[in-house]
Amino acid sequence: MTDPGELDRGTRPGTADPVKALLHRHRDLCERAVDPLEIAAGLEAHGITDRTAARFRHRDVFSLAEELYARAPGHGETPRPAPQPTPPRRGAGRTVRLLLPLLPGALCAASVIALRHTGGRTRLYAAAVGVLAVTLALRAVLRRGPLGTRGSVPPRSATASRTWWLTGYALLGDGLLGAAISGGPDGLPNGTLQGHWPLTVAPVLALTLSCAPAAWTAHLFTARARRRLGSSRGLEDFAASVRPLLSGTVALYLAALAALLAASSALLEEPFALAETLTLGALLFLARLLTAHGFTHAPKVMLTITAATQAAALASVFAGRLPGCAPLAAPVETLTAWDAAALPALTCGGAALILLIHTFRTLTRASAHTPPEPPR
Repeated sequence: MTDPGELDRGTRPGTADPVKALLHRHRDLCERAVDPLEIAAGLEAHGITDRTAARFRHRDVFSLAEELYARAPGHGETPRPAPQPTPPRRGAGRTVRLLLPLLPGALCAASVIALRHTGGRTRLYAAAVGVLAVTLALRAVLRRGPLGTRGSVPPRSATASRTWWLTGYALLGDGLLGAAISGGPDGLPNGTLQGHWPLTVAPVLALTLSCAPAAWTAHLFTARARRRLGSSRGLEDFAASVRPLLSGTVALYLAALAALLAASSALLEEPFALAETLTLGALLFLARLLTAHGFTHAPKVMLTITAATQAAALASVFAGRLPGCAPLAAPVETLTAWDAAALPALTCGGAALILLIHTFRTLTRASAHTPPEPPR
C-alpha cells in the first residue's frame, strides 16, 4: 500500500500538475492497463480512495483513472486488431469448463456404488482407486475454470492438506471420535455405518457433487462483479452493488449443497447431517473463492486452525486413557454427549463466519476483480 506521506508529496496545491506526478509514480500500471477500470482498481489497491482523488480535482477514483488512462503513452494510438479465436475451439473450451466440475461428484458416486457392492480386499481396492480418481478430478477442477487460482498464486496451494483433513474428518472423524469415547475402535472401518468404526459417506458425496454449483456460482459472481465494475462511478458505489451479489452467491451455493445432502442421505439411508456439512461446505467454498481471487493468507490460517482443533480434540480423547489424564478428554466428551456433530459444526462454523466477514471486506473491493500487477 502506498505510504500516505509519499502520496502527499507531489500532490500539494502548489504542484503544477499533480496528475502527471501520479502517472509517473504508477507508470507501469497505467501503461499495461487495457481500460480505465483496471487503473481504478490498481489505484485502490495502492490506498488511493475517492477522498484522495479530490486532491487531484476529480470527484472519484474512476474519474481520475480515466484521465490517467488517456494520458498514458500508447493508449491514444489505434490498436492493431487482435486475431479472433476460432469459434469451435472457444465453444469447446467453454463446454469443458462447464462440465469439468461435474467430474468429482460423478467419480465419487461411482466409488460409493463400488463400495456398496463389494467386500473384503476388493472393497479396499475400490476405495483406493476411488480416492485417487476423485483427488485427480478435484485437482483438475481447482486448476482450471472459476475455482482456479490466479497466475500469481502457485497452482499447488498450501491449503490442500488442510482441505483433505477436513474432508477426511467428515468421512471418518465422527465415527472415530464416538468409538474412541466408548473405548474403541476395536477394528478398521468396513465402509458402512455399521462396524467398529462407522463411516458417514453422504456428507462427502454431497460436497463432491457440490463442486459443480460452487464453480458455476463463482463464475456468476465474478462475471457480474466485473460488469458492476463497468457501471459503477465510485468505489463505494461498486462495493454497495457487490455486497448483495456476494450474499446471493453464498446463499445459492449453500442451498444447492443442502439439496444435494438431502438427496445423498436419502439414497444412502444415512442421517441428515445438515449442520456439520453446511458449515464445512461454507468454509471450503469461501476459502476457495478468496484463493481464486488471489487472497490466500486468510484461507490458509483458518483452515489450519480448524484442522488443528479437530486433530487436538481427537488426540485429547486418546490421551485421556493415560493414567491421571482423564480430565484432558472431559471437554470433548461433554461436547459430544450434547451432540455428536457439535465438534465439526462449531469448528467449521466459527472459521466460516470469520472467512465470511473477511470475504465481504475483500471481494467488495474493485481491486479484487482485476488481474494482479506483474512482478517487477
